[in-house]
Amino acid sequence: MRPIERNEVLPIGEYEPIRPRFRARVIEAKKNRVFTLSDIMYVAFENRDSVLLQIQEMLRSERITAEDGILHEIETYNELIPGPGQLSMTLYITIADKDRRESTLRSLAGLEGKVAIEIDGARFFAKGEDRSVEGIERTTALHYFKIDVSPEKQAAVRTGNAKAFVVVDHPAYPLRTELPPNVVRSIASDFDAS
Repeated sequence: MRPIERNEVLPIGEYEPIRPRFRARVIEAKKNRVFTLSDIMYVAFENRDSVLLQIQEMLRSERITAEDGILHEIETYNELIPGPGQLSMTLYITIADKDRRESTLRSLAGLEGKVAIEIDGARFFAKGEDRSVEGIERTTALHYFKIDVSPEKQAAVRTGNAKAFVVVDHPAYPLRTELPPNVVRSIASDFDAS
């Protein structure tokens, strides 16, 4: 999937008039790219539109107009764009109660190496930066993952008949949740855009 280029990012003044329509379109598309795994976890599969929206919204909210600031945001968010044969997935851990959240994040230390996508029985482990806090045995509430998928399983996803699951293979929170067909169809387009 092609990274976002500078000429695709609008100045704040040009973005404002189109913002309602653009946001509505991307948010509608994201309904097929965001999925709740459990009462505390959900995932979002990133693509060019979701990344461009995040860039535009960051520039708008932070009022970033300097060219070096714009380029920095593009470079930072482009890391979320999947490469050839990849999926890009953001995993969120959402717990409102502060004490429960802290306890859960501590119990999930090491989560980074324990997340996978399973497609028709084949597991592809997610790769991401270790986002643990130095000196503290805990994970963070937000994880950015890339998942390399074999050509055979990419083809299976494209058929629309593949069974796909998000798997958390962590002893403190084992989970295997099937992705619904609309999400599988949506992520199939990520392989076509590679």
